[in-house]
Amino acid sequence: MGQLQDRTLALAGIFQSARLVQQLSRDGRADAQPFGASIQSVLLIDARTVSDVYGGMPGVALGLRLLRDKLGGDATPEDLEMAKYVVAMMQLEAGLRRRPEVMDAIQDGIRTVRSQMQFFEAQAHGGAQARLVEKLAELYTRTLSTVGPRIIVAGEQGFLANAHIAASVRAALFAGIRSAVLWRQMGGGRWQLLWLRRRFIAQAEQLLNELGRS
Repeated sequence: MGQLQDRTLALAGIFQSARLVQQLSRDGRADAQPFGASIQSVLLIDARTVSDVYGGMPGVALGLRLLRDKLGGDATPEDLEMAKYVVAMMQLEAGLRRRPEVMDAIQDGIRTVRSQMQFFEAQAHGGAQARLVEKLAELYTRTLSTVGPRIIVAGEQGFLANAHIAASVRAALFAGIRSAVLWRQMGGGRWQLLWLRRRFIAQAEQLLNELGRS
């Protein structure tokens, strides 16, 4: 897998999380399959490939479509809001790199959550995803919410005041920051969104075509 492809997948993961946050805060719900793939990606800190982080490229297909359709086109108010979330997650990732103690706490917390989820799944408890959302939201609050700049989520107050939806927003933000960490690890940077925009669009189109043929 080439470097450009790795960066495109990681960037798509950020865009996908931004759209999920937007869906949850504006509509009170998110597309189930992308949401599941994104929050599971937080647990896969030792995945073999970038694609594996998302359970395969289908797991980040929504993000790839967003890259293809939104990165180079005319921006609607909805697109601008999503772009603000993308930039905010990248900024928080940069802040996280200056807080190694928080990074260590996140890694320890993720290992704990993985162990807890293995127990839930082994015991065949229902609502495993809801438990994962709850655990990730708690870990987000203890760690990432202490790192600046904080991410301000806009939306319908009725949805944001709902405990489960608020937890889902935090879990989606956690997934986006996980992708931002991956983006940085693959050599990505904010200026590349400007200078290499067309290359990312073309790579997203190519990956979507491959998904369509599979």
